[in-house]
Amino acid sequence: MQKKLIAVAVAGALAAPAAVMAQSTVQVYGNLYGEYSFIDQGRATNGTDRANPDVLQTPGSEIGFRGEEKLGGGMSAWFQCASTADFRGASPEGFCGRDSAVGFSGGFGNVFVGNWVSPFRRAFSVGNVGARSTGVFGSWALLYGSSATTLDGANAGSFARRQNNSINYDSPKFGGFQFMAQVSSTNSGTNDLASAANAKPRTWSLGGMYTVGPLALAAGYEEHNKFYAAGGDEQGYHVSASYKLGKVKFGGVYTKQEWDDTAATSGEVSAWNLGAEWHIAGPHNLNFAYTEADDVDGNSGAIGTRRPGAGADTGAKQWQVRYLHNLSKRTYVGVGYVHLKTDRNATYGLGGFANAGTGADSKGLALNVGHRF
Repeated sequence: MQKKLIAVAVAGALAAPAAVMAQSTVQVYGNLYGEYSFIDQGRATNGTDRANPDVLQTPGSEIGFRGEEKLGGGMSAWFQCASTADFRGASPEGFCGRDSAVGFSGGFGNVFVGNWVSPFRRAFSVGNVGARSTGVFGSWALLYGSSATTLDGANAGSFARRQNNSINYDSPKFGGFQFMAQVSSTNSGTNDLASAANAKPRTWSLGGMYTVGPLALAAGYEEHNKFYAAGGDEQGYHVSASYKLGKVKFGGVYTKQEWDDTAATSGEVSAWNLGAEWHIAGPHNLNFAYTEADDVDGNSGAIGTRRPGAGADTGAKQWQVRYLHNLSKRTYVGVGYVHLKTDRNATYGLGGFANAGTGADSKGLALNVGHRF
């Protein structure tokens, strides 16, 4: 009898962890993308020839794990930790450096805190068709200044943000509509005096998306309070849309950003893009995109790491075409050409790199490979 009791106790002890694990699910996932491009950076306005490098990038590559536990009553607790997967070894941003959070979801929507892409950025992805976000085929440098994972109060001029220290809410979907909101904490304010003009900088971001059949519409608004040394603010908005007609998906975005970096200096810029993704047949696909940034108006100097200072001839135009061949549902290879034409006083660089001189046109031919798991 004693041996039977011991056996039952051991079996119960071994079964307990399995029962606990059965209450939650954990998934490992990832997205690996490699891009090898040959770039002709052209000649700057001052007549200086720029170097023509070959560039290896891994924009957007990540590996992560996420899990969910059902709590009953339709509510779940969840977590996610995503990290950069730069297989070049050049940009190891650290553990949980990409979309990472912990939260609760249910009939009320989704509430979570962590490091997460802003609603503004998530909404404009609806219309960013035919182009990638970053890399040599990226459109965001012209549209939104830069794309960055950033601390609260940092990276003025960047409207394609993954926001650290953020508090987020996603509504349930109502007849195809979903609303999203985000606010950052003011962790950086711990190093500020109460009298500082830029004490307690904060990001507010809103986004809404409506999807019905082949049509998707989106809009976003974002405000960066006290982002400048003099206490200045900046704000941006966008509208975007996409529509799938047979084998072709069309999309477009219009955006505008404004800033008051000091009491006496300010600026604003508008940008837009149009694109198409054509699934020809079988594994064959063609993507097209055209992106244009207007002149920067106002009297401010250069803002952030991408926008030129205000003035005439500070705009740029970019067009691209890519062929993509699906090797499977998760793996593809491709080749494409992109041309960035900058005005004589513009400082935009192809691939999001710094421009070594104003007014230089850039052209790139790139090979790429992508895999999701």
